[in-house]
Amino acid sequence: MKILITGGAGFIASHIADACIAEGHEIFIIDDLSTGVSSNIPSKANFFNLNINSSEVNYIFEAEQFDVVIHHAAQINVRTSVSAPLIDAAINIFGGINIYEAARKYGVKKIIFSSTGGAIYGDNVIHPTPENSELEPCSPYGIAKLANEKYLRFYKDTYGVDFVCLRYANVYGPRQNPKGEAGVVSVFINKMLNDEQPIINGTGEYIRDYVNVRDVVKANLFALRKEVSGIYNVGTEVKTTTNQIFTMLNSIIGKNVKEVHGPAMPGEQLVSCISHQKFLKEHGWKPDVKLIDGLKETVDYFKNAQ
Repeated sequence: MKILITGGAGFIASHIADACIAEGHEIFIIDDLSTGVSSNIPSKANFFNLNINSSEVNYIFEAEQFDVVIHHAAQINVRTSVSAPLIDAAINIFGGINIYEAARKYGVKKIIFSSTGGAIYGDNVIHPTPENSELEPCSPYGIAKLANEKYLRFYKDTYGVDFVCLRYANVYGPRQNPKGEAGVVSVFINKMLNDEQPIINGTGEYIRDYVNVRDVVKANLFALRKEVSGIYNVGTEVKTTTNQIFTMLNSIIGKNVKEVHGPAMPGEQLVSCISHQKFLKEHGWKPDVKLIDGLKETVDYFKNAQ
């Protein structure tokens, strides 16, 4: 297949690009490198240095006639969305619509969208949370993801463009950006390896569902199948606190780093843990990577990258 991956120089999407190329697909990447890294782009991919809001997107779609779009380009920081909702909406809503309009105009058969299971449900749900739970996102980031899901339903119902929304839990693994505020695993690893002090926000008892990037890649390969359509959670159903992540990484790295807590952050969801039973029952997807193994693999990656 001829596949366009937006945000393909980023953490998750670059792994997806690698896997799609290994499967024999022809891969094209759009990324403006504002947060993506050029070294993440596979040598066999066709790369366009372009913002997803650009009108030039249409020329690429018209020229290449893609079969599938995997849409990952986004403003990914929940805290940034809280402090700058206009910026978040400009990228995550209007950028998405620009991609979907081009897909509709130029015959794309399916759009695979990287949604969120960590920010779309809110706190007043059962855990692990199934896809049919009430949707009450408590941040502009989660609101934008939900808006994209609704737009994709519109494009399918009105124009026949099929879609898959993959609601990711907290994704971690090699290539995750260790310099920002998002991605506690990579942030903690980077600081521990460089003898800097990691800061745990609030009590550290925020509960998350940490899914390895390799399992997320596998979910995207499943989503390429013709029979896969609709909305699916991509998570482990395992509850893990920030304090537990800190303790496990401290043990793996072996530096006995002091546990230091800072103020809680506004807009922080208390509990997020999602069910993958729908994906398992309908198409056989389930996570394979155990958290401790994935953390060790990620630590090794950052050690080798130093």
